[in-house]
Amino acid sequence: MSTHLTDQRFDQYKLPESLLQGLNQANFELCTPIQADSIPILLDDRDVAGEAQTGTGKTIAFLVGVYNKLLTQPAPEHRKPNQPRALILAPTRELAIQIHKDAELIGKNTGLKLALIYGGTGYDQQKQSISDGVDILIGTPGRLIDFFKQHVYNLKMVQSLVLDEADRMFDLGFIDDIRYLIRRCPEPSHRLSMLFSATLSFRVQELAYELMNAPKHIKIQSKNRTADKIEERVYYPANNEKIPLLIGLLQTEQPTRSIVFVNTKRVADNINAWLTGNDMPPAILSGDVPQKKRQSLLKKFQDGESAILVATDVAARGLHIPEVSHVFNFDLPTMAEDYVHRIGRTARAGESGIAISFACEDYAHYLPEIEEYITHSIPNESVSSELLVEPKPKAHVERYGGQNRKHGSRPGDRSGNRNQQGNRHHNRNHSSAHKQHNSHQAKKATSDN
Repeated sequence: MSTHLTDQRFDQYKLPESLLQGLNQANFELCTPIQADSIPILLDDRDVAGEAQTGTGKTIAFLVGVYNKLLTQPAPEHRKPNQPRALILAPTRELAIQIHKDAELIGKNTGLKLALIYGGTGYDQQKQSISDGVDILIGTPGRLIDFFKQHVYNLKMVQSLVLDEADRMFDLGFIDDIRYLIRRCPEPSHRLSMLFSATLSFRVQELAYELMNAPKHIKIQSKNRTADKIEERVYYPANNEKIPLLIGLLQTEQPTRSIVFVNTKRVADNINAWLTGNDMPPAILSGDVPQKKRQSLLKKFQDGESAILVATDVAARGLHIPEVSHVFNFDLPTMAEDYVHRIGRTARAGESGIAISFACEDYAHYLPEIEEYITHSIPNESVSSELLVEPKPKAHVERYGGQNRKHGSRPGDRSGNRNQQGNRHHNRNHSSAHKQHNSHQAKKATSDN
């Protein structure tokens, strides 16, 4: 039996038959530790604030709690079709989509109606999905508040509330929006509330006790903050070595499926151009890519049509992508917690994986904080000449949200890069530098890192 599972079976709980059928059909037989610890409390109609490493089954835990609540405690007869019985809040569109997918999977026999609400696409269709009747409303704060203020729905009949990745809500500045929505729900004593995340900081725990009914705090202990089966490595490349090193490692490691994390959209565009020019065209997931295109690219990666995904931290949370063998931190994250969430995209569900980080000139100073947070040192590897390949020229690729702007001039690119002004100055001199170094593509790669 895989070490990430317990001996507790889902069919040992007194769950509604329609929910058990969905779990069985989705091959959920044994519980993970967070599921085994939280589900009995939820079935006893008590609130839970759960903390566990990413990839340990938090989504299924709270969905079981929601479905059991709605199926065992019918709604009042005077409830209207546009009054949801459960509200599930997520910080990102990608996470909301994934939660909805899992909810459809295990709840397909329950007869409960789902609605998925998020910005960027499908405005009228989403509004209509609520008007047609909804039991479980899943979405991101912005558009949910938009529809709420238009009186598309109200929250007076909410029996169950879920706040997923609450720490990320703080990071993205959504916490006032969350309070706005939750305070329009029934009092905490009249609903079942759940808060789940890979990390529960002090501020998140304060939120839990403010908006929940004496929640039981569950923490799944592990001797490491990172998953036990992740092999971690760190390289110390110069900035001009990062592109050659990435291509060299991709050629050497031959990952079955990999995610390359970066800190800015500009760097994502640059890696896209280099990998495409070197016969490794990736999918790109960043804020500039239109929503429909993002979903299409993500589906291709999830289905195995694309082997490499280049992403900003928008993809670091909540996405359930199977068989990711490698995670590359092309840029080290500026927050230690994000390192854990990034590398948690591999070694999911008891599998093993490899996490490779570049401690370059711009971001190496974040490494000590990361190592202190994860409570262990990351083994370092030398940047050998064999790994520093000479790349082919980069390709001309489509850039989303800024095709007509000069490279690196998008205002939003300033965030997360302390050397951005220097980079813009450098880009102005890129044309002459290109002529001087045209004979060596590895050096040419430097100027865009």
